Amino acid sequence: MPWSEFFIRFALAFVLSFLFGLERQRAHKPIGFGTFVFVATGACGIAFVAMLLTPANPLPLLGSIVTGIGFLGAGALIKSGEKIYGFTSASLIWIFAVFGMVMGVGYYVVGLMIYVLVWLVTLYDIYLEKHGVGAYQKNLTIRASRLVPRQEIESQLSDINRYRFVGTAVDRSTNQLSITFSIEAGKGVIEQLDARLTRNDWFVSYTIE
Repeated sequence: MPWSEFFIRFALAFVLSFLFGLERQRAHKPIGFGTFVFVATGACGIAFVAMLLTPANPLPLLGSIVTGIGFLGAGALIKSGEKIYGFTSASLIWIFAVFGMVMGVGYYVVGLMIYVLVWLVTLYDIYLEKHGVGAYQKNLTIRASRLVPRQEIESQLSDINRYRFVGTAVDRSTNQLSITFSIEAGKGVIEQLDARLTRNDWFVSYTIE
């Protein structure tokens, strides 16, 4: 197998993973372009070597790539309270290892199909994140200076498409009320909520997390 073929495969894996990783870096994700480049090009190099060393049966060495990357992806998971974050990042690391491996063995069409599908899913995921949909729901806690009926507080959420009551807490010593909702809302809606809440005489503060 000519070395020019290796440089073509390696260059494609490097450039495409670099472009995707750069988008992740600009979006301030915990895993930046370096990780995606290293994973894709490393998998590409190992796959190419596997084809050179054992062309009759490269599967054992190729399988070790997928298994090894699984441990790296597990390191991207973050637990905060009752929630675990980072599944998307872990999955991206894994699929970029597969992408690099496929490019390394010379299946360009399959590799490009994987790459395009990853971009499509990522762009739609960005849309969901901007609108606070699904896994990007936020917990909104509103604090009132007195005991306000829940219906009155819920009336302030009219601009939010979907919300769900989570719980309430009352501080008897100060007679303050805290009520929490799970909401699906983008940045623009939250800004409108800020203006709406501050007009109420009972409003103290709110937090979104």
